[in-house]
Amino acid sequence: MSKTYKVEGMSCGGCASSVEQAIKTAAQEARVEIKLEGGLVTVTGVEDDDLVKQAVEDAGFTFAGIA
Repeated sequence: MSKTYKVEGMSCGGCASSVEQAIKTAAQEARVEIKLEGGLVTVTGVEDDDLVKQAVEDAGFTFAGIA
């Protein structure tokens, strides 16, 4: 199952990489796809929205909920 989240503050490839790495560190089974335009992060293999939220915030970005 995949879910797409809105993340604010990502503006470059480095930002996207930081968010992806943070999510994969929190949930090694996660597959992450990021679209900088629109600030969308699609996560597959993780059911826990709070885990994703915490990982995004730990990376220094604003978790804005499910897109």
